[in-house]
Amino acid sequence: MSPVHDVTELVQGFPGRSTRHGGLGWSSVTLLRGADRTILVDCGSFGMRPLLARRLSEHGVDPPTVTDILLTHAHYDHAANYLLFPKARVHISSVELDWARAQDPAFSPLPELYVQDLATNPRTRRIDTTADGRADVLPGIEAIAASGHTPGSLVYRVQGRTAPVIFTGDAAKNRAELVSGTADMSLGHQASSRSITRIRDLFREHPGTVLIPGHDAAMAWPDDVDRPIRLAPVRAGLQIWPDDDLSLIHDVDLTLPKD
Repeated sequence: MSPVHDVTELVQGFPGRSTRHGGLGWSSVTLLRGADRTILVDCGSFGMRPLLARRLSEHGVDPPTVTDILLTHAHYDHAANYLLFPKARVHISSVELDWARAQDPAFSPLPELYVQDLATNPRTRRIDTTADGRADVLPGIEAIAASGHTPGSLVYRVQGRTAPVIFTGDAAKNRAELVSGTADMSLGHQASSRSITRIRDLFREHPGTVLIPGHDAAMAWPDDVDRPIRLAPVRAGLQIWPDDDLSLIHDVDLTLPKD
């Protein structure tokens, strides 16, 4: 029997973008524990570091005890923090890594120097999918090719305690993409549409499956409804100093309600 995993949300993704300051990079990071392994699905961006440290501490995880990091793709908001986990094996698609390594520095979300390190780092584990786009990564964890957003994007299906949990990264980064079948940001929109169709099929394959996108709350898809439902509110906010006094802070609540 495949090992089962406890699934803990460390950082919740957010389905939105900045209108004046570039990408938000507010992506999801999830902790998996089971079968003597401590695993992160994606590891976040620089701005997330204080929050990630606190959330790991709250769950009794010391960074050197993390055994594996599963990267959905190479963009900075999902992949930049792997160096903070010095003993973890970093799993990434061979297609993704070869593509990312071949890119010249550009105004894109690729962290060029980190990609170059990943390509030669002895802790890197390349994932090569079979002809049907699948690969067994770790016991109880399967990778599924989902090109479009990037050429080597991966979806991970993990055996949870009660049902499978699917991590889509940015192959379907929020509910709007999942329902509409189209991607807001993609290097291949037709490929993205095919990947989203495949993700929806995986979502409906096993009753009770939970899906965690790269930039949204965890979701379920009950048989009696025509679209996925969020299992928790999407919680986000900003604090602004609008005046000349540091003690005067204005809170902006960006929370989206639970379905």
